[in-house]
Amino acid sequence: METLKAIYSRRSVRSFDTRPVEDEKIHELLKAAMSGPCCVNAREWEFIVVTDKDILCRMADANGRPAQLLKKAPLGILICANLNEAFRPAPEYYAIDCAIAAQNICLAAHDLGLGACWLGTWPQMHRASAQAEILGLPDYILPQSIIAAGYPESGGAPSEERDLYDPAKAHFGSWNE
Repeated sequence: METLKAIYSRRSVRSFDTRPVEDEKIHELLKAAMSGPCCVNAREWEFIVVTDKDILCRMADANGRPAQLLKKAPLGILICANLNEAFRPAPEYYAIDCAIAAQNICLAAHDLGLGACWLGTWPQMHRASAQAEILGLPDYILPQSIIAAGYPESGGAPSEERDLYDPAKAHFGSWNE
């Protein structure tokens, strides 16, 4: 799939069929996640791959109402920041680095015929703490977000391109009203 076509046609998928995601595709999702840019190449991200239905249900409940779709997803990927590996002068860049990894997973899923949906965890610390407890994470690993993924229930993710460009949101050279 061409890059711009993937960007313009990707949608959040919230309903999955029961097929498991193949190991090869999970590897491709992780490879895409780790191929994104990050601050000073810190590569402070960590990924917890979950396919166990009981754990996915616990993760969904811990993350609240918007994450309930995780209960029917065959795959969840918890994206975390390893605070021990973060850029020391500005460790908060981990949030951006993990967000880039999440976007790459969603785009790769679309290209692989999977559907995916980004589920926010951090900065709602009660959610991040609950995920850490469920998955037994050490204190220096901070959950950022969860990607629910799988084969779309309807047989395929929507693929029509859409144009969301808004010229009122683009400013060239300075802020011009």
